[in-house]
Amino acid sequence: MKVAPHRPEPDEHVGPILPDYGGAWIGGVVPALLGDGDPSWLPGPVHDARAVVLLVLDGLGWEEVQQRGVLLPTLSRMAGRPITSVVPSTTAAALTSITCAAAPASHGIVGYRMRVGGRGLNVLRWKATPDDAVPDPPSVQSLPPFLGHRVPVVTRAEFRGTGFTIAHLRGTDFTGWRTVSALLEGVRRHVDQGASFVYAYYDGVDKVAHEFGLHEPVYETELELTDRIVADLLDRLPSDTALLVTADHGQVQVGERNAVKLDGVRRLVAAYSGEGRFRSLHARPGASRELEAACGSLYGERAWVLSRDQLFDEGWLGPGASLAVRGRLGDVVLAARAPIMFTDPGQSKEAKMHSQHGSLTPAEMRVPLLAARGQR
Repeated sequence: MKVAPHRPEPDEHVGPILPDYGGAWIGGVVPALLGDGDPSWLPGPVHDARAVVLLVLDGLGWEEVQQRGVLLPTLSRMAGRPITSVVPSTTAAALTSITCAAAPASHGIVGYRMRVGGRGLNVLRWKATPDDAVPDPPSVQSLPPFLGHRVPVVTRAEFRGTGFTIAHLRGTDFTGWRTVSALLEGVRRHVDQGASFVYAYYDGVDKVAHEFGLHEPVYETELELTDRIVADLLDRLPSDTALLVTADHGQVQVGERNAVKLDGVRRLVAAYSGEGRFRSLHARPGASRELEAACGSLYGERAWVLSRDQLFDEGWLGPGASLAVRGRLGDVVLAARAPIMFTDPGQSKEAKMHSQHGSLTPAEMRVPLLAARGQR
């Protein structure tokens, strides 16, 4: 019988975890592998490998690897350490940072939902409000993925040609998978055909965590399956190839009962963006200071209340933000430090996700960077 370990809730008194943009962070992995960065902080099995497979496990935080080691025996035996995600710690921003080797302030994807040209854009679905105003992906994110190298990418088949794929994976050798077997064989085939670098993506942990939460048996089963995928990949890779595993972000158990309505500031808000744990509030004209003060008074004990200027001027999203990118974020951001989420009145389904991410807690910001050599 599986026994879930004790999982402490986020400590509301712990300060925010900020990305190590100049050191060990997810956006530094690709430059270190492709010869445009310092590789010394990468795990030992990567060094002198003929080829490297970078596997991104969506939603698998470092705390899960530490606390669920009995369910993750392969990952637990691999060499490595935790590194930091990005602000916000959400898939759209983090995957773009991994593939484009840049912080969100530079690549411009500053959330799951953001304001582009005065309109709301759902980045993962690449849907805008109104529907006829969808921007061209390269106009939103102009940096070339993988430093301009044409890299084999093994990811979900349904992602082919989508707006977000164009934004963060354009110009790659796309191989789509619909089953785990196709993922495994797609990676093996690229390596056997001589590729020196392969990027692969698996999103099962994130999907199951959102739908069921972190305390259900199905989540434990998903962790076991994910570890088996890692083991099966190692079995299929030759000994001169390293498998390097990381993630885009971790997770926090929230649940619908911990959804906080923002009724106290609704009259000051013109639009909402971001995500539940990194809620971006766009103020009505002339109301930005009043909105920030009200948020601090009402929600400051449960969230870091941050202004747009603070986030960009202090480099929380990295350096180099243009005026256009700054405008994609709200005037005020509520970054949850308690196990809660802040609702958007127009996104009722968001509160139904049992686990969420996007904020600055250790569970969300620290992700694994683990490596081992192939066993074939």
